[in-house]
Amino acid sequence: MSTPAPWATLRTATPEDGAAIAGLVRELAEYEREPEAATASAQDFARALQPGTGIGCVVAEVEVDGRPEVVGMALWYTTFSTWLGRQGMWLEDLYVRPEHRRGGIGSAFFAELGRICTERGFGRLEFWVLDWNTSAHAFYRALGARPEDEWTVWRLDGEQLATLGGDTPAPAVT
Repeated sequence: MSTPAPWATLRTATPEDGAAIAGLVRELAEYEREPEAATASAQDFARALQPGTGIGCVVAEVEVDGRPEVVGMALWYTTFSTWLGRQGMWLEDLYVRPEHRRGGIGSAFFAELGRICTERGFGRLEFWVLDWNTSAHAFYRALGARPEDEWTVWRLDGEQLATLGGDTPAPAVT
């Protein structure tokens, strides 16, 4: 793993990091103005990070009172591109606590994710960014990323997903 700054290190998250990751996700939800949307528990993340799930996470740690403390995370999962015929990486969430930003942790996360993609032969590293988060847009552009503006994100969840996957037939398209 890489070292973003002399005071921080990166490592692969384990199921034991579930509580720290859940806490960071709640902080991210606050930042993204949707605190009620983050309902995942420490146990959910511990389960998700078990071997063989296709989910990975890199965490950033700093020393606080002689103990390592997780202050950032980059959680991802594998995807598949039919056009490339290869797997890729979807970066679901990247978050660094505000007091630890601008110290190289975000860049180190991307360097590590790029290394993982290259090592595994992944063809893409993709992620979403909220339209209003202009500082993130600038950071990602500086890395060489580009927006895919021709695509619209669609979602089914909650009652609509339950209806679709349940015994009730979906409405017919006319």
